[in-house]
Amino acid sequence: MATRKKPATRRAQRALHRDEEAAFLARTDDALADDARTARIMREFLRGFDQLRGLGPAVTVFGSARFGDGHEHYELARRTGQRLAEAGFTVITGGGPGVMEAANRGAREAGGVSIGCNIRLPHEQDPNPYVDRFIEFEYFFVRKVMLVKYSSAFVVMPGGLGTLDEAFEVATLVQTGKVRQFPLVTMGMSFWGGLLKHLDETIVGSGAASRGEIQLGLRTDSPEEAAAFIYANVPEPPAPRRRRPRSKARPARAPSRRRSR
Repeated sequence: MATRKKPATRRAQRALHRDEEAAFLARTDDALADDARTARIMREFLRGFDQLRGLGPAVTVFGSARFGDGHEHYELARRTGQRLAEAGFTVITGGGPGVMEAANRGAREAGGVSIGCNIRLPHEQDPNPYVDRFIEFEYFFVRKVMLVKYSSAFVVMPGGLGTLDEAFEVATLVQTGKVRQFPLVTMGMSFWGGLLKHLDETIVGSGAASRGEIQLGLRTDSPEEAAAFIYANVPEPPAPRRRRPRSKARPARAPSRRRSR
């Protein structure tokens, strides 16, 4: 198992990441630099395929890192992770704290497989102690592809801009027919109520989208209903899990820290 990097090494890595992200997003006429970056992106795709291939039916749970243990959104995500694992699904999150930790924790407590797919950011966060495997990505769009490709469904818990980004990304893919039979569940009705009202009344009311296009799948606060809906609507549902629960937190398998050259 790889050892954790020292703080100084982490700071240097974050600084390098900031430069890489700025270079990637900046307009450039340097063909050699663009070609080199394209090769690094390709290698990141290949590494993701290798890490996630053969995972089996999985559900990705999105949500904020800012709701801690004991918060109602944390507890909702924890119970949802439990129900998904009991139904036989692997549970995938961003691997960080808050709602992500809660869903991974629930999956582990139910004896399920718990995965963290993190994005490397300047304010790097360690994996929560409830993931069995922690995979780190440099580019947001590479991680998005991996999550859609290797997930059977998405659960959208209360969260911020990143959560909204992922939710509307997959809603657009469903709307345009790029993915099919991909259940999407929105949870935390009191949190999302204003947004859902805007979608229903303003977006649909103006004719910008039909009600079916922005339905966002199931809307519920019931982990049992969410798990049952997903199980009934995925192409190949898993066998219910019968393994003995594992409640003890332990460090995640450290991610590969190799950087593409």
